[in-house]
Amino acid sequence: MTNSTPAWDDLFALASSQAGHFTTQQAAEVGYSTPLIHHHLQAGRFQRIRRGIYRLTHYPPAEHEALTVLWLWSDQQGVFSHQTALMLHGLSDVLPAQAHMTLPNPWRKRRLRIPDGLVLHFADVGADQQRWFEAVPATDAATTLNDCARAALAPDLLRQAAVQALDRGLATLGELSAVVDALQPFGGLRP
Repeated sequence: MTNSTPAWDDLFALASSQAGHFTTQQAAEVGYSTPLIHHHLQAGRFQRIRRGIYRLTHYPPAEHEALTVLWLWSDQQGVFSHQTALMLHGLSDVLPAQAHMTLPNPWRKRRLRIPDGLVLHFADVGADQQRWFEAVPATDAATTLNDCARAALAPDLLRQAAVQALDRGLATLGELSAVVDALQPFGGLRP
């Protein structure tokens, strides 16, 4: 449903839930036409972050702002995964050079202009396999660790992350079958 009268409070509330960001489509839903967005860009109230994604100029910076922009790029369908999810969960010393996002399987067939610094994976991630970190979703700890195991994350980092997840109660040993298999040749997983 599109609102014909611009509703600043609605736009602000929406942007606030997304680290100060919004898309052209979201703005249209609360009454902001493309020419009106352009007017606010010229007036310095909005900043264009990338095609179709904007930021409220005076909104305070957020910790995961760059991830929010990538999530909006995915039409809010992506879920951060693999090393990025490890970082969000605070598991291991991994510092990913690129963001990893899992998109639903049907996206595999799309022709995508992938943003620099983003690695895509394709799988259907259920709501029960997701956790929220501020404005962005990531795979839960067990899914994250199993994804990292299947993607051949360095054994020392994988072991460190798995032990931390087990110690913090974020996963159980029974949920980490891919991790157990991947670490077997490297001395196994010490629970």
